[in-house]
Amino acid sequence: MAKENIDTGTEHCLAHVEDGVAVITLNRPEARNAMSGPMTAALDRSLDYAERSADVRCVVITGAGGAFCAGGDVKGMASGGDAGSGGRSATLDERIHNQRLNQRNTAGRMHLMPKPVIASLPGPAAGAGLSLALAADLRIMADTAFITSAFAKVGFSGDYGGTYFLSHLVGQGKAREIYYLSDRVSSDECLRLGIANQVVPAEELTAATMAMARRLAEGPPIAYRYMKENFNRVAQGGDVIECLDLEATHHVHAGLSEDHKNAARAFVDKTQPVFTGN
Repeated sequence: MAKENIDTGTEHCLAHVEDGVAVITLNRPEARNAMSGPMTAALDRSLDYAERSADVRCVVITGAGGAFCAGGDVKGMASGGDAGSGGRSATLDERIHNQRLNQRNTAGRMHLMPKPVIASLPGPAAGAGLSLALAADLRIMADTAFITSAFAKVGFSGDYGGTYFLSHLVGQGKAREIYYLSDRVSSDECLRLGIANQVVPAEELTAATMAMARRLAEGPPIAYRYMKENFNRVAQGGDVIECLDLEATHHVHAGLSEDHKNAARAFVDKTQPVFTGN
């Protein structure tokens, strides 16, 4: 499949589709890919495209220039300025609503879209950047990368769902420690804690990420959709009977798909199945 660029509307975020994988690159290397307004809007646009496009079966989000994302643009915050429409200062309610929309349309969409999402960390993921990485289904890190909540160091409580995602990965006690102390957590420690699924030498990160992404893109999209919804229902507090019943419904639906029937025949014939999403 030929490489197809996605129009993000800004150089702060680049995106393309190749071999069924949408690759979204946060692109402010001079600021360690700190989130700007244009970047957040472009990430929203790119994720929306990836979720809706039938050609996309896996999504990768990464960062340019050796970093993943430094989170919010603290220098921009320090300089002031939060203009609303018409150049006036945004009201408190407007700021809260805009923040909610930004979070739902980025971290929320990554978590809920019915496709596997991989966060590929070439370097540090801090603050909201950490939250975005945690919102992905899987995380692969360069051995030189690290994470830090960083929020406590700048007097913030945290955003983009980090407390939710991290608590479900490592438990409340460790998540609170990572947030309260804002210390750096190395890639090796992330692997031990289950935050990272894989750690590779920095020079091998892109190849390892795309190998994982292509494997997922060639997998069963119907089954992945249902698997992700099953896991999300557990994370959202579903009780055991609710989760058992949801699994049963999804399992039977998946069993009626052409993908399952073809894969079952391939299993018997000892051939490689081809999944079409039907």
